Amino acid sequence: MSEQIDAVDFAVAAYREQGRWSVQEITHHHLDDVETLAEALRRLPGEGGAIGMVAVDEDWFLLLRVAGTSVRLLLSDVTAADDWDLADSALEHLGLPDLGDDDEQVPAGDLGLLADLGMHELDLGVLLDDVDLYPDEILSDVARRLGFGELFDDVVGMVDV
Repeated sequence: MSEQIDAVDFAVAAYREQGRWSVQEITHHHLDDVETLAEALRRLPGEGGAIGMVAVDEDWFLLLRVAGTSVRLLLSDVTAADDWDLADSALEHLGLPDLGDDDEQVPAGDLGLLADLGMHELDLGVLLDDVDLYPDEILSDVARRLGFGELFDDVVGMVDV
C-alpha cells in the first residue's frame, strides 16, 4: 500500500463556509479507500458538503462529494482499478463489477456531482474526453470553474508557465 500512497500526486479537500472556499490537503492515511476518504470529508464544515480531489501517478483522478451520508463520486479511468486499491474501492462503491481485461479508459460515476456548484456534467465530460490533459490540469480547471482555482493551485503547487 505504501507504494500506492507514494504515487499520489495530491489529495485535497475543498469546502465552502459562509460563502468562502477553503482548500486543504488530505493526509495520505485517509486514502485507503472511498469510505475512509469520505469519513475525512464528513468532518469538514462545508455548506453543501465537501469535495475531495485525488490525483494519482499523473494518470487518473478521483473526485468525491460528501454531504452527510451521501457520497457521490467520479473515477476518471476505470482501468485504474486494475492496479490501485482506491480506484478499485471507487468501482465497488459505484456497484460496478471488476472490468477484468477491458482496456478502455473511460470514466465511471456521477458526472453531475458538481452541477449545482457551476460545473455542469457536459463540461466535465468534455474535460475527461481531452486525452492531452493530465489529472492535475483537469482538477485545476474544475476548481477554477467552481471558484477556488487559486487556492487549489496554491495548495497543490501548480504554477502557470
